[in-house]
Amino acid sequence: MTNLSHPVAIPIIAGVALATIAYAQNQSPGPSAEASSPWVAAALTSAHTNVVAPEEALEGVIEGYCLRCHNEQRMTGNLSLESFTFDGAADNGDVAEKMIRKLRAGMMPPAGSRRPAADSLDLLMVALENRMDALARENPNPGSRTFQRLNRAEYRAAVQDLLGIDVDVNAFLPLDTKSANFDNIADVQLPSATLMEGYLRAASQISRVALGDVNADPASTPYAVPRTASQKDRVPGAPFGTRGGIVVEHSFPADGRYVFQVTLHSAPEGELFGRTQLDERVEVSIDGERVAVLDIDRWMSDSDPSGMTLSTDSVDVRAGTHRVAAAFIKNWEGPEDDLITPVDHTLADTQIGLDYGVTTLPHLQRFAVVGPFRVTGVSDTGTRRRIFSCRPVTPSEARPCAQSIVERLATQAYRRPLNQTDLEGLMSFYDEGEADGGFEGGIRFALEAVLASPHFVFRAEEVPNNVRPGAVYRISDVDLASRLSFFLWGTSPDGELLGLAQRGELSKGKNMETQVKRMLQDPRAQGLSARFAAQWLRLPDLEKVDPDALSYPYYDATLAEAMRRETELLFDYIVSEDRNVFDLITADYTFVNERLARHYGIPNVTGDDFTLVHYPDDTRRGVLGHGSVLVQTSHADRTSPVLRGKWVMEVILGSPPPPPPPNVPTLDSQESVDEGRVMSVRERMEQHRANPSCNSCHRVIDPIGLALENFDPTGAYRVKDQGNPVDPVGELYDGTEIKGPADLRAAILRRPEMFLRNFTQNLMAYALGRRIEWYDMPAVREITRTAAKNDYRLSSFVLGVVESDAFRMGRMEVTADQMQQGTEGN
Repeated sequence: MTNLSHPVAIPIIAGVALATIAYAQNQSPGPSAEASSPWVAAALTSAHTNVVAPEEALEGVIEGYCLRCHNEQRMTGNLSLESFTFDGAADNGDVAEKMIRKLRAGMMPPAGSRRPAADSLDLLMVALENRMDALARENPNPGSRTFQRLNRAEYRAAVQDLLGIDVDVNAFLPLDTKSANFDNIADVQLPSATLMEGYLRAASQISRVALGDVNADPASTPYAVPRTASQKDRVPGAPFGTRGGIVVEHSFPADGRYVFQVTLHSAPEGELFGRTQLDERVEVSIDGERVAVLDIDRWMSDSDPSGMTLSTDSVDVRAGTHRVAAAFIKNWEGPEDDLITPVDHTLADTQIGLDYGVTTLPHLQRFAVVGPFRVTGVSDTGTRRRIFSCRPVTPSEARPCAQSIVERLATQAYRRPLNQTDLEGLMSFYDEGEADGGFEGGIRFALEAVLASPHFVFRAEEVPNNVRPGAVYRISDVDLASRLSFFLWGTSPDGELLGLAQRGELSKGKNMETQVKRMLQDPRAQGLSARFAAQWLRLPDLEKVDPDALSYPYYDATLAEAMRRETELLFDYIVSEDRNVFDLITADYTFVNERLARHYGIPNVTGDDFTLVHYPDDTRRGVLGHGSVLVQTSHADRTSPVLRGKWVMEVILGSPPPPPPPNVPTLDSQESVDEGRVMSVRERMEQHRANPSCNSCHRVIDPIGLALENFDPTGAYRVKDQGNPVDPVGELYDGTEIKGPADLRAAILRRPEMFLRNFTQNLMAYALGRRIEWYDMPAVREITRTAAKNDYRLSSFVLGVVESDAFRMGRMEVTADQMQQGTEGN
């Protein structure tokens, strides 16, 4: 480290004007009037041009203001900068990128510490970025991964594309491990005996469902209804004139008779829940046609021999996938109380359960399909027609026909042309199945082998011959097609994409760009919202929070599902309309159905369908106003400024706070009552921050979360908390005053690069199936700079990822033995 005696003189040495210009060139504007300014566009185009500043002086800034905490003795943040130099940045890339991230966020030096003039920090930040970008150009590193396997969602989608059936594979495959927000990260997808057994069982079941099975034994397939799901209104897909219940797509393995069972909820004391309602009936329908009606005995109870379960007589059903509904017949229109949730939370105290949670409506708990009985055969189905592209008329035609079927299915499943070894292996399975089950038995056995094959389950990429360890190579067009398809659609490439790849034309000219734009307009691109956006924004965490039923009795699973759908639809709209990604933060519109609109206080929305609406004011804009975010960052009985602030820092800004120190009392362990008055969340937070061990982190996190304090644990707007006026005013770590959600959004947009780069990092990690490392950050910066030229439209980021070296190239891994041999050779 160069020792300068006057590091505070850096602004004079480098020049204030130079620092200001350098900062402007490297700050991408947010969605404001200035975003389209030709001057700004020119500045962005020339970003990372020659920013001249003495590196000795910049190292002096580090020595004068950073080493006080980040030295070998204190190791604050587990980081020491004593040995860091610009010349050695190539060997300390992870440290340099950490410094860039903190400087970009304005978080270092921390508030209250001695700080140099702001332009010195800006110069240091820009110089570090330029140095790391230059090193990346000199020595590109696209990273590597050994293989990826199809996770639950990808396996299910690939099967649906191949066979046209939707099979719930969760019964066969274990939960997918998440890393870096996503469940498709390669290095945590290690195979195991249990996992491979699951794929084998899934392949066996899927092949039987696809072709039908005249030898199927009777079995019961249950479908659960969430206990907290409201059953006041019609469920989408159910016949009109019904309420509640469930609608499922069920695959019937054979023509035969089936029995349908419905199980109703009981109250805590064992009686029928909602028994006060007379003449309740459940209608069972198949593809919209009524097949049975069950009368409900309102005096039924858990103590009865049959309990709360009713069964239909046997019903004749043809093989194939059918839409089956079990729903209550709606007897009248009008307001009804449907407060089942409080009972769910008071099962241990039947007295409260009896007195509270009044409802007039029985609820469906579970629906089951039992059968088949008296099998008569297997009818022709859409899936069978898709599989059997030919039919042998004579015995001599059987094997050639089977080979054409197997070759076509396996080519699509393997996402590449078959070689002779592939085909011979699959046909050996056909021969084995044909010996016992004839032509169809052979096809079923071969199809099962395809679905369980490593070529289907794993996405292994071919390494060209003669590639040395550590060398960089371009991946084949066929592998590129799979990368692109699983990125944008979450499933296998279609015929057009695979055809281009097989002809070696995908990577030529503008073909990749053309395919990206085509695929983003395809309905399958909804996979980006349901898979990428949902995991990045942590929407599955919504299922982990149940707001207190006594305080928020009208919150239920139906509302939670609408909240998640709102956020997915917003992202899907940004994709399909190719809008500016800042809409995620600033959108003055959203998508709601009647249930969610009523919760938000938005008028004139009716029905179950989601519709685009504009907010009446700027209170609830972008995802920071979505119930899906506000509920997942709350506790059951109160909001959590800590969780909300942490969510914004991690998910939106990509700058997570440090973990809490050990042995610090939680907020819930502290008193919530002061002099007989229930304290607001803000008052309890201020009491918690009085602990010096807590204050250093909470003064960064809490103001962000408190800005959203006008939203209660269910995401509804409020002006009081425990009878106290809500006070969302706070001061960010950089001194910015915020008075609510609008100010918080503005504060985020004042440092737009934080959001843009974090979004790009997550998009790239999802696309590559690996964590983003420090050597990927120059590509991330280049993608955001290029996207600025196209108004930050979503397609610009997707194209930037797809055109990056990390997406199009691979790097031959170096094994430990090879590294040792290289060392010995030197």
